[in-house]
Amino acid sequence: MIERYLTYLSSVRRYSPRTVEIYRGVLEDYSSFVSAGEAPCSKGSARQNFALRAHPSQLDGWAPPVHEATGGHGSAGQTLADAAQLREILSVQTIRSYEVYLMDEKGEGAKTVNLHMSVLSGFCKYLMREGVLESNPVRLVARPRQEKRLPVFYRDESMRAYFEQTKGVLEYGKYEDQLQRMILGMLFGTGIRRGELISLNRSSLDLSRQVLRVRGKGDKMREIPLLPSLCEEILLYLHAVDSLKCADTTPDAPLLQTPGGGRLYPVYVDRAVKAALGPVGGISGRKSPHVLRHTLATELLDGGADLNSIKELLGHSSLAATQVYTHNSIERLQQVYKSAHPRAKNDDHHGD
Repeated sequence: MIERYLTYLSSVRRYSPRTVEIYRGVLEDYSSFVSAGEAPCSKGSARQNFALRAHPSQLDGWAPPVHEATGGHGSAGQTLADAAQLREILSVQTIRSYEVYLMDEKGEGAKTVNLHMSVLSGFCKYLMREGVLESNPVRLVARPRQEKRLPVFYRDESMRAYFEQTKGVLEYGKYEDQLQRMILGMLFGTGIRRGELISLNRSSLDLSRQVLRVRGKGDKMREIPLLPSLCEEILLYLHAVDSLKCADTTPDAPLLQTPGGGRLYPVYVDRAVKAALGPVGGISGRKSPHVLRHTLATELLDGGADLNSIKELLGHSSLAATQVYTHNSIERLQQVYKSAHPRAKNDDHHGD
C-alpha cells in the first residue's frame, strides 16, 4: 500500500522525487514503529504510554478495497479483514503513540513531528479515497506548537555589492566562475527554487518576450519576467556554454550546464551559492538558494510590490505562504521609523 501511495504521489500529484523520498522515509519509520508491537516509550516518560494493537505486515501488503478486489486480489472477505487491520494500525491511539515516540524517544522537535503527522494525514486521506478509512484519524491528534521563524534574508546593499564586484565575470572569467555567477543571477533575479533552476531547459527561455517558463511544484507552469540586464547576462553565459567542447545546445538541453555539459544537481548549486557569497561583506549566517529567494521577496515587498504579484512570481499555491514576508518588512519599517522619526530623539531622552 505504501508503494501504491508513493506511485500516486509521483504520477498523479506530480510530487518531486525528493518529496516522495521524504514521504517514503516517514511511512517506513511509522511502519517500523508499528512492527515493535507496542509503543517503545521509556518507563520514565512524562507522557502517557499507549499500547499498540496492530499487525505491521498489513501496512505494506494490504490489497485494494472490495470493489477492486475481484480482479485476482483475493476474496472480498479477506480484503475486508485486511482493511479492518489497516484501520487498527492507523488508529488515533496508535498515531498518538507514534507522536509520543518521536518526541520522547527520538527527541524530535515540533517541526519534524508536524512533518511526520502531515505525511500520515496525507496517507490517511488517500486511504479515504480508496474506501479504506471513513475519516482521517490524524485530525484527532493534537500537534505540538511550532515556533514561527521569520525568513532569513540578505541586505540589498550586500547583494548589490556582489553583483557589482562580479559584473565582468560573464564576459572574461573562466567557465566555472561564469556558471557560478549565472546561478546567483538566476536565483536572485527570478526567485525560483533550487529544483526549478536545475530543471530549466534552453526551451524554458524566451528572450524575445523576456520571460522564463518555470515548472514548479505540482507540475504547475508559470512565466517569470526577466529584466533586460539579466537577459544580457544570459546571452553572455550561453555564448560561454556554446564554446564548451561537450556542450549540449539542443532545445531540451539544460539551460545551466556543468563544465562537463551535464545538468546541475542540488549539491553543485548549494556549493556555488556558498562559494559566491562567502567573501561578500555584510552576509553572515546561512548561505543557500532559498535565502536568495527570501531576499528577493523581501526586497520586492519593500519596493512596493503587492502580495499577489509576489505570490505569482514565487509560485506559491496560497497567499498565506507569501504573507510571512510582511513580518520582515514591518520589522525593517519599525527600525527606520525609530531612527528617522522626528520624535525618536525625544523618546530616547524622555522615555514614554
